[in-house]
Amino acid sequence: MPKLNLEFNKNEDFMRLQLANLRKLADKIKQGGGLKRIEKEHAKGKLTARERIDYLIDKKSKFLEFGLFAAHGMYEDVGGCPAAGVVTGLGYVNKRLCVIVANDATVKAGAWFPMAGKKNLRAQEIAMENRLPIIYLVDSAGVFLPMQDEIFPDKEHFGRIFRNNAKMSAMGIQQIAAVMGSCVAGGAYLPIMSDEALIVEGTGSIFLAGPYLVKAAIGEDIDKETLGGATTQCEISGVTDYKMPNDKACLDEIRSIMASVGAQEKAGFDRIEAIEPEFETKTIYGIYPEGGLKPYDTIDLMKRIVDKGSIRQYKAGYGKTIICAYARIDGWSVGIVANQRSLVKSKKGEMQFGGVIYSDSADKAARFIMNCNQKKIPLVFLHDVSGFMVGSRSEHGGIIKDGAKMVNAVSNSIVPKISIVVGNSYGAGNYAMCGKAYDPRFIFGWPTAKIAVMGGSQAAKTLTQIKVASLKKKGETLSKEDEQKILDGIKEKYDKQTTATYAASRLWIDEIIDPSETRNIISTSIKAANNAPIKEAFKLGILQT
Repeated sequence: MPKLNLEFNKNEDFMRLQLANLRKLADKIKQGGGLKRIEKEHAKGKLTARERIDYLIDKKSKFLEFGLFAAHGMYEDVGGCPAAGVVTGLGYVNKRLCVIVANDATVKAGAWFPMAGKKNLRAQEIAMENRLPIIYLVDSAGVFLPMQDEIFPDKEHFGRIFRNNAKMSAMGIQQIAAVMGSCVAGGAYLPIMSDEALIVEGTGSIFLAGPYLVKAAIGEDIDKETLGGATTQCEISGVTDYKMPNDKACLDEIRSIMASVGAQEKAGFDRIEAIEPEFETKTIYGIYPEGGLKPYDTIDLMKRIVDKGSIRQYKAGYGKTIICAYARIDGWSVGIVANQRSLVKSKKGEMQFGGVIYSDSADKAARFIMNCNQKKIPLVFLHDVSGFMVGSRSEHGGIIKDGAKMVNAVSNSIVPKISIVVGNSYGAGNYAMCGKAYDPRFIFGWPTAKIAVMGGSQAAKTLTQIKVASLKKKGETLSKEDEQKILDGIKEKYDKQTTATYAASRLWIDEIIDPSETRNIISTSIKAANNAPIKEAFKLGILQT
């Protein structure tokens, strides 16, 4: 068997193993608080958060979940918080693409942990940036009080959610809230600041203070239903708009509301009839090298994502460690900025390390990004970057200046930016390739994604050298064995912090995706972005040339 096939098969086996492990973890997270808690919800006549979403969205359509791994490995001292206790994603409701947010009452009664607040804010951000309707399926006991200082007072904490409710209303973005369980304290503002609010009889309740707090505060004895149940809030206070007999009837009513929504102005991104990629999408598993340690040709990877024959490289012979290309993905016109991991020759005939951004590459990418903004073509970034080139030659050649041009172009882009972290996304390379800090409309990672200031080995060597030098200044020495222990300890910690699940747990990426779904997910992302017309002109500030 040719060596190429052996490498391909090894890579494929490695990726399938990563995906199998990921699916196993995902299945566990999707159980929320566990089977017993699910049974308790069913006994109350309630559907779970995921069952509600499955019933709400159009049949045969797919729910594109984001934030599944949020809070993974966090809050273990209080029993964990799977998916941060809330399910979020994109789904079609009566043929309208919507953002859906559903509290998971099986996880600590749907209480708001710090990551739950961050996840909800991200869902609202997606709705605002892409001008998508947002549907809240509310079932929450309110803020998780032991961590109130981490979710209550700051700018990006719980209160920002209601500020966003008000902003979205002013923007004309439709918000529908269904109170399908508890809705307590400050959380009560969310459904009432939405355009329309529904409440389920017998299980839904909404109030600023529950019966126990009312008793403690003013001495009044009152039951939950009388205080803020469906009849009270629909027929006495007028706080909610629709009283529904059960979960399914409530979800049916939401579908009816969405059916009457008028068409909105589109951004008008160009799309033609789609052509299947040159190679089957699942063969992408064999392209990315096992462990991400060997070079590969990024064009081979792109041919599993883009429409066949649609790649038109920009400045193909210049700045070869970044590929810039116009292409089509599922018919959509896109501009792709991708790191090239193969060793390549520069314009001067010098060999350049793959995955490293050089001055010529940064200069080319900056100009390409500007062109895409001029033409209103969405940008897709494929990350596998070790950072910018270092050393005297690069510094004397103005690497910082050229890198700044690329960062400036990314920062000021007005077209949608969609980032896919394929492999490494290290240091300033993460910034230049539109990492989370640069407002990508969506950012996804493969199971092989790694996000950090630098790789584990480099970080461990650097920090070990600093520690050894510090001890030498104090007149102390370390044996080779002691140095190795320090190095191994730092590397182990760093490697753990650079995994895809670590990034996803903190929402540095929206979701970890199956590489073979990259094409479909980019297409859905552009469909979402196409709902937000571009009103501003593309402008750049001061650039050193």
